[in-house]
Amino acid sequence: HPSVVRGGTGLPPVDRLLQFLVDSSADSEEDVQCANCDRRCTKAEVDTMYFCNTCGQPLCAPCREETHRAKMFARHEIVSLSKRTKDIHKKCPLHEEPYIMFSTEKKSMLCINCFRDMQGESRAHCIDIETAYMQGCQRLDQAVMAVKELQTSTREAIVLLKAMIEEVRNSASEEEAAINSLFGRMQEQLSERKKTLLKAVQSQHEEKEKAFKEQLAHLASLLPTLQVHLVTCSAFLSSANKAEFLDLGYQLMERLQRIVKLPHRLRPAQTSKINSEYRAEFARCLEPLLMLSPRRSVVGSAGGIGPGLAGTNILPGGQCSKTLMVPGCPDPGDKMSTGPMVRKPTMHRYISTKVLLAEGRETPFAEHCRNYENTYRMLQTEIQGLKDQVQELHRDLTKHHSLIKTEIMSEILQKSLQMDVQIAAHYSAVEMMRSVFEEVWEETYQRVANEQEIYEAQLHDLLQLRQENSCLTTITKQIAPYVRSIAKVKERLEPR
Repeated sequence: HPSVVRGGTGLPPVDRLLQFLVDSSADSEEDVQCANCDRRCTKAEVDTMYFCNTCGQPLCAPCREETHRAKMFARHEIVSLSKRTKDIHKKCPLHEEPYIMFSTEKKSMLCINCFRDMQGESRAHCIDIETAYMQGCQRLDQAVMAVKELQTSTREAIVLLKAMIEEVRNSASEEEAAINSLFGRMQEQLSERKKTLLKAVQSQHEEKEKAFKEQLAHLASLLPTLQVHLVTCSAFLSSANKAEFLDLGYQLMERLQRIVKLPHRLRPAQTSKINSEYRAEFARCLEPLLMLSPRRSVVGSAGGIGPGLAGTNILPGGQCSKTLMVPGCPDPGDKMSTGPMVRKPTMHRYISTKVLLAEGRETPFAEHCRNYENTYRMLQTEIQGLKDQVQELHRDLTKHHSLIKTEIMSEILQKSLQMDVQIAAHYSAVEMMRSVFEEVWEETYQRVANEQEIYEAQLHDLLQLRQENSCLTTITKQIAPYVRSIAKVKERLEPR
C-alpha cells in the first residue's frame, strides 16, 4: 500500500492487514480461560481450544462436547480459537446488525439493512458469507499459487544465472588458453619461417656477392691492360713520324680492336636487390593455423609453356622448332635490342623454391625442384654467355662500326640452336611430370575439401542439436505451471 509521510507529525494510513496479523499474534500469546470450567490453557494447548461465535465465549475440548451437545446448540458456530470472529466483524457499525452477505463489487460485508439500501443492480453482486468465504479461499489459493510459481521461477533463474556465471568463467579460461596456445604455435611457426627466410637471404647474398666479386675481379684485371694500351698508343703518336705511323699504326689499331672485340661483361648479370617475399611467406605459414582459404595455384594448359617459353612448338619425339619465340623479344629481322633475351625467373618462384628445399622434406616434388634448379642454373649460365657475346657483337656493329667475322655469328647461332634443343628437352621432361604432380595435388585438394566439409557438417549438427534443445526447454517451461497445477489439484482431490 503506497504511503507518504507528510510533515513532521503526519503518519501513513493504517494497514489493516498488518494490524490484524499483529493483533492475532498478540491474542495467541494471551492466556485463554474456558468460559465453562475456568481452566486456563497454556500456549501449547491453544490449538485444542475452541470458540463459539454465537455465545462469544472460549471453550476447552471437554466443555465443547458437554455444553453444546444439546439440540438447542446445534446452530451455534463453533470454530477453532485462532479463527474466532472479532466483535468488529460480527455487526455492521452503521446499523448494528449482524453481517449476513458479502458484496463482490465493493468487497465488503453487508447487514440486512445495507442490502436493502443497495440498488437492484448492486444486489446481483451480493452472496452469502459462506459462499463468499469459499470463493475468497479459492482466489487466495490461486494468488498463492501464482506467487509460489514466481518464487520457483526466481529460484530457477538464480540457479541458471549462477551456472551461467560459472560457464562464463570457464569459457573465458578456455578462450584464454586457446589464445595462448594459438599465439605460441604462431610464434613457433613464425620463428621457423624466420630462420628459413634468413637462410634464403644469406644464400642470395652469398650468390650475388660471389657473382659481383668475380665480375669485379675480371674488370679489375682488364683496367690495367687497357691503361697500358692507351699509354702505348699515346707514346706511339708522340714519337712516330708519318712513315713510322703508316708502317706500325695499323698493327696498333688491330691490336686495339682485338682487345675491344673480346667479350667483356661490363654490366651486372643480376640486380643487387635481395627480395625474400617475407610478407607472403609469413602469411603462408600462418594459413593452416588461422584456417584461411588455401591458395590453389592455377595449372596452365598443356599448350602454354609458362613465362619465357610461351609459343614454342614441341614436336613429337623430343624434337622442337628451330627458334624459341620469347614474349617481349623482337623478331630476328627487327633491330636487335640491348635488353635481356630471356626473361629471368620470378623472384617468388625462386624464394618459394629456396624455402621448400630449406624445409628438408624428402618428397617427390622437392627432389624434382632440386634437379630442376641444377639444370636451370646450367642453362641460365649458357644463355648468359650467349647474351654477352651477342651484346658485344651488337656494340661493335652499331657503336664501333667494326667488321664482324661470319664464323663468330655462325658459332653463336649454332650454340643458340643447341641451347634451344636442350631447353626444349628439359621442358618436355618437366611437362611429363605434370600428370604425376596433378594426381598428388588433386588427392591433397580432395582430402582438404573433405575435411572442410566434415568440419562444417559437425558445426551444423551441433547448432541443430542446440536449437532442438532450446525448443524443448521452452516447451517444458511453458507446460511446467500446468503440470504443477494439475498435480496440486490431484493432491487436494485424493482422500487422505
